[in-house]
Amino acid sequence: MSGTTTETTPETEPLVLFETDGPVGIARLNRPQVLNALNPELIGMLLEQFETWDRDPSIHVILLAGIDKAFAAGADIGDMAPRSTIEMYERDQFAAWDRIAKVKKPIVAAVSGFALGGGCELMMMCDVIVASETAQFGQPEINLGVIPGAGGTQRLTRAVGKAAAMDVILTGRFLSADEALKLGLVSRVVPADHWYDEALKLCHAMAKKGPVALKLGKEAVNKSYEMTLTEGVQYERKLFYTLFATEDQKEGMAAFIEKRKPTFTGK
Repeated sequence: MSGTTTETTPETEPLVLFETDGPVGIARLNRPQVLNALNPELIGMLLEQFETWDRDPSIHVILLAGIDKAFAAGADIGDMAPRSTIEMYERDQFAAWDRIAKVKKPIVAAVSGFALGGGCELMMMCDVIVASETAQFGQPEINLGVIPGAGGTQRLTRAVGKAAAMDVILTGRFLSADEALKLGLVSRVVPADHWYDEALKLCHAMAKKGPVALKLGKEAVNKSYEMTLTEGVQYERKLFYTLFATEDQKEGMAAFIEKRKPTFTGK
């Protein structure tokens, strides 16, 4: 949640840049003056576009990226600092974040520089995280007299375990890219010059897989955090059997037997 103070992006510049590259929907945070500090307007734009792409059969994977210096250095503190308890409660600014977490298609985060506070929380909502060797991660809300409010205490603990999460959240210290990889917070660490290209390359590799299987694979993994092992295996099995009702399953297995590459249609 914690981050930088308010500084407005020029009105002519959108807070997020959106584009598509074949089956990949790309969102690039665009508040460089404040290291991509997150505010409700920016999150609302992300949510609207992500939900649009989630309904679009031509988009299979979503890429969320920042800039070289920062994925996002936190929330816009100047926007929150003067607000009262009731204002924050009625604003319910994290409701949109919950909806982002419900997007069915895989989201890949491309992270360079700082991913702090709300930036780290937004990153942890993504499914695969490609980090530059320059990346730094943290939940420094403790330095502002608060704690993470968009899931940081919960997702970080599930990702790295209690000991490391307590260390990061209660001291405000940052994790390096190598530490984050060793702890299981990120999926891959790549050279600083190639962080975005490598993430986009990964998105295109994923987009060649069966679109329905991508969504159900994501769903099954996410459910593992909310179920016992027995319940999770049963849930996984139901999704596995469900995929046998798809054309993609028939095509994928036929292609394997015939020793050719499959052509998936998402049906």
